[in-house]
Amino acid sequence: MNDYVLKTINLTKQYKQQLALSKVNLSIKKGSIYGFIGQNGAGKSTLIRLVSGLAFPTTGTVELFGKSNDTELIHARKRIGTIIEGPALYPQMTAAENLEVHRLLKGIPGKGCIEKTLTLVGLQDTGKKKAKYFSLGMKQRLGLAIALLGDPEFLILDEPINGLDPMGVVEIRELLKRLNREFGITILISSHILSELHLLATHYGIIHRGELIEQLTAEELNGKCQQFLHIKVDNPNKAATVLETELSTTDFEVMPDGVMKLFAYLDVPGRVSTILTNHGLVIEQFMPMGEDLEGYFMNRIGGINHG
Repeated sequence: MNDYVLKTINLTKQYKQQLALSKVNLSIKKGSIYGFIGQNGAGKSTLIRLVSGLAFPTTGTVELFGKSNDTELIHARKRIGTIIEGPALYPQMTAAENLEVHRLLKGIPGKGCIEKTLTLVGLQDTGKKKAKYFSLGMKQRLGLAIALLGDPEFLILDEPINGLDPMGVVEIRELLKRLNREFGITILISSHILSELHLLATHYGIIHRGELIEQLTAEELNGKCQQFLHIKVDNPNKAATVLETELSTTDFEVMPDGVMKLFAYLDVPGRVSTILTNHGLVIEQFMPMGEDLEGYFMNRIGGINHG
């Protein structure tokens, strides 16, 4: 039994002199929600296009559901649904008419799937309203409905929440969670809204300048995004000595700018501040903090300089 819906082996794509992807080895487990993170031009869309069959690799291999030769990939891609570069909608048509066109294009027998899919994404009551009058959130849900035609096992979504208002973002998030939880659909989602991915993904891949620099689980990320007490005093060296002698801890870092990150005593911050004050230190800043996915990503690609 293959536990992975997608693997890429040394996947490389070059456009003339530009190397868009370089030997990418990515793996997505069945049943996961994989958050794909990278700056514009990092290679996210290129990889998605290669996996979806919209472009072809220069070298390397795409493996879908354990299948990797050209004939097998054609059949394997029938088991995926995609939203790439925005949903392809017919603005003069209703939601049902849009789905009917795509049903015929995909060769899906019977019209029963249309009402079922509209209900699944919450568009069953749109009636004769044309897609051009839909809100952005409704258009995104209609695009998702199109991707869901044919009951795919794997969804590939490129920026599905881009431009949505907060309510629209929540609606799409809850829908994707439901699709994953109730229907077992594996999801690859690329998004610039990292705070939202942090609420959704079970696994992450970070790509930078065409190279996949890290893959990790949500649990591993949470372990790395440690909570800490952010402390700034007038004499960091003395404060470090006080922490070691009075609180018997070395679980802290002194940053180049003198800010201290204390990873212990998070449950009793008052004890820490009292001891520092009693030793004559002037506390300028003292607050609990923690790195989020965006902070971790920026540190990982070198976007933050602590010097």
